[in-house]
Order: sequence, then structure tokens, then C-alpha cells
Amino acid sequence: MTARRIPVRGLVGAAVIGLIFAAGLAAPLLAPYAPETQTEGANLLGPGAAHWFGTDELNRDVLSRVLHGIRVDLLISFAAVPLGALTGIAVGVAATAHQALDVVVQRALDVLLAFPNLILAIALTAVLGPGLSTIFTVVVVVEIPVFARLVRSEVLRVRELEFVTAAQVIGARRGRVLRTHVVPNSAGPLIVQTALSMSIAVFLEGAMSFLGLGVRPPEPSLGSTLNGSLNYLDANPAYAIGPLLVIAALVLGFQLIAQAASAATRTGETTW
Repeated sequence: MTARRIPVRGLVGAAVIGLIFAAGLAAPLLAPYAPETQTEGANLLGPGAAHWFGTDELNRDVLSRVLHGIRVDLLISFAAVPLGALTGIAVGVAATAHQALDVVVQRALDVLLAFPNLILAIALTAVLGPGLSTIFTVVVVVEIPVFARLVRSEVLRVRELEFVTAAQVIGARRGRVLRTHVVPNSAGPLIVQTALSMSIAVFLEGAMSFLGLGVRPPEPSLGSTLNGSLNYLDANPAYAIGPLLVIAALVLGFQLIAQAASAATRTGETTW
């Protein structure tokens, strides 16, 4: 009997994301101060017992703002990415049903994919204005063509396999074949891409907020906190280290999960 391989990367990634997820949800309990609270005489203090990451230029506790800022990235990763993925999957599957529709959809996806993510984010921000809803919209729009193209290629591959042909021979309808055989057997690469897209979404939120296109002050986010620290690194380096550590941990966690999912897909394992 062969022992099951321990999925170290997947477990580590899941543990990292789980800890950050829990910290974000419990931010009101864990944060020593409210994110907007200003402490008199605590301007740009260094790390200490009262302020683990010090304070910012407005006398606010950096740790508290980082903990509350995690919530923005969690919302983007666990709501915007799945919404974009589901929309893209629906578009990609629908495109495989009719050749004329496929041509139209592919050209529309070409237009979206022609723009780098940040350029597309700037263009949408110019129309919608900065804010959390704009970041959410940008991530959804960015993910639609990625998942549409991926699921289309997987559906075209899987529907040529023998078990799909056998289902068609015994009289199964096209919709049933697609729903019960083709799409479920295309799920492996989609799971990997979802984890990768979540890490990209963290970068995108950080970049947009860093450029002033994301969450509006005084609401906290990791990107805006990092942006605010740039002019005060000499006074309090921990001001930047806090949000950087969390962003790096989120990206690392999602990347480890994606690697574990990719390995499981290649080896045919059902668990990581």
C-alpha cells in the first residue's frame, strides 16, 4: 500500500491564508485602536509596546490600520475573483456552443487582453472614480477574459475524449454532456488559475491604492498605508514594513496553494 504524499506546500499556503483571513475578520477584536483613532503626541513613533508597528503622520496606530486593511484584500480575493471567474467560465462555455458566437467572444476578449491590468485599472478609474467598488470592478473585468480563454481551451480538449464521445453515442444531450462530463473534467486548471488570480488581485489592489486609485482616505487598506509611508521611512521604517509583510504573505500563500493544485492536477490526485 502506497503512503499518501504529504501536501506540504498546499498546507503551508492554506495556513498562511487562514491566519491572515482570521486576523482580518477579527480586526475589531485584535486591533488595539480603531483605524481612525488619533493619539495625542504620538506622531511617527517607532515600534513599541503601545504601537507594535509605530504610528503614522496623523498619529494613528499602523498595526490597527493594517489589520483593518486586510479586509479589503480579502473582499477582493474571495469575492471579486470568484465573480470574475464564474462570469468568464460562463462566457467561455457559451462560446464553445456556437462557432459564430465564439468568433465574436474571442475578438472581445482580445480587446480586454490587449490592455495591461494597471492601464485598464486607470481607464476604469477615470470613468468610475476611485474607491473600493472600482477596485472590485477592475478585478472582475480583468479576470473574465483569463477564465473565458482557459475554460474554452479545456472544453475543446475534453469534449474530444473517448468518454465524452461514448456519452454522446448513447444519446446524452449536448447540454447534459457539457454539464456532467465536460465542465467537471475541466476544473483542474481552473482551480490553479483561481489561486493565481487571487495573488494577482492582491498586487492589483495594492498598486491601485498605492497610486491613489483605490480605497479613499481615511478608510484603511494595505496599498494606501504603504503609499502613506513613503515620505516617512526615516522616521518610522515599520510604517512600511507592516503592510509589506501582509501583502507578501498573502501573495506567498496563494502562490503555494496554486503550486500544490498544479502538482495535484498533473499527477491526477484529488487532494493536495
